[in-house]
Amino acid sequence: MSTPPVILLLSGSLRAGSSNEAVLRTAYAVASDAQVSAVLYDGLAQLPHFNPDEDTDPLPAPVAGLRAAIDQAAGILICAPEYAGTLPGSFKNLLDWTVGGTEIGDKPVAWINAAAPGRGGGAETTLRTVLGYTGADIVEPACVRIPVDRGMLGADGLVTDAGVRRQLGEVLGLLAASAKVTHGQR
Repeated sequence: MSTPPVILLLSGSLRAGSSNEAVLRTAYAVASDAQVSAVLYDGLAQLPHFNPDEDTDPLPAPVAGLRAAIDQAAGILICAPEYAGTLPGSFKNLLDWTVGGTEIGDKPVAWINAAAPGRGGGAETTLRTVLGYTGADIVEPACVRIPVDRGMLGADGLVTDAGVRRQLGEVLGLLAASAKVTHGQR
């Protein structure tokens, strides 16, 4: 029996209780049903401001941790809010730290837009642009819009809607399948 592929879950929000975090925490909860092992990255707030002069060995410890998490994952699922028409600065900073490394190159990546209809397009555009610079393999069918509002969350902060939970499992499955077929299981 093979080990389930590891999908790294990257939230672009620092806000406690954000819907983006809730989506990824729910994806984490349904991962075993999708025959995937999920890892929630929680180091966004600890990353230093990107400085190309510091993008050398030895890397700052939080950056080394980020790159190691990316390297160990078979794929990456992102859920980031839109702020002022683009990604929040803290998440763009995370992505900037991935440009100089090779860990994300050819790795299957997808995102979930959890914003209300008509919102989040600027964040998606920025993600697509930056991921292009990293060489990530964008898994288009797994890049989906799943609007989530506070009323969909249970007391535990997870999405309770069965349809949303099913969609999250499908997204994880698509990423895992892409990692196995296209890139060999990592």
